[in-house]
Amino acid sequence: MPIITLTTDFGTKDYFVSVIKASIYKEIPNANVIDISNSISPFNHSEAAYILKNAYSAFPKKSIHIVGVDSEFSPENKHILMSFDDHYFIGANNGIFSLLLDGKKYDKIVEINIHELSVSSFPVLDVFVKVAGHLSRKGNMEIVGTETKKLKEIVNVNPVLNESKTQLIGSVIYIDNFGNVVTNIKKKYFLDVKKSRKFIIYAKSVKFHKIYDSYSEAIDFDIPKSKREEEGKKIAIWNSAGYLEIAIYKSNPSIVGSANSLFGLEFRTTITVEFL
Repeated sequence: MPIITLTTDFGTKDYFVSVIKASIYKEIPNANVIDISNSISPFNHSEAAYILKNAYSAFPKKSIHIVGVDSEFSPENKHILMSFDDHYFIGANNGIFSLLLDGKKYDKIVEINIHELSVSSFPVLDVFVKVAGHLSRKGNMEIVGTETKKLKEIVNVNPVLNESKTQLIGSVIYIDNFGNVVTNIKKKYFLDVKKSRKFIIYAKSVKFHKIYDSYSEAIDFDIPKSKREEEGKKIAIWNSAGYLEIAIYKSNPSIVGSANSLFGLEFRTTITVEFL
């Protein structure tokens, strides 16, 4: 049973995702279609890559990942099929796949050349699904495209360590469904720089002196519930992907706000760590 995943910026209000799934089932009747996310911010390459990078490896080898973010075909936005880590990725050559690779080497890339099969201006539906169908039947990549080495490069802004190694400057790369703010500071790099020093994290007007390994670790359950600081507590944690995250414990963005709204932390906002 072929596994086909969808990562798109189409949202759930419109009909786009449903007709893509309908087309997949027509092309591959025994497919297992799984949404990674259809709520990527419109045309946000960095967000799409972050989501895909932290999700794809959970799927079985040979899974086929359709990426419908900034996917309209143009001379500057060609369509490609990439094999990497024994998975297949179908999307536009717009930089998302270079961010996904994060310096690693792909196995093969072909520039898709079956656009004569397209009957609309909806390439995910007309082209990407056809490619996925071909792969599901164990077809060779070269049948649907010509091998290329031209992968558009986009490099995420990496944290910057000052010359004296006393200040690390990062930035926000993603805001999740709870309004928690993910930075580009990875745990391994942070610990390598920190060594045995104490630190202060500055996120606009808020400060943090400790980073937890989970949300619940930030709560002292030995204190009676009525007396302990819990809901609304600001915390810094290492999230499940290994990135520094600024959060509010059990935040509900629609009712009480979140780290994103209450602290004014947006995409690309600077986060500074001072080592003491």
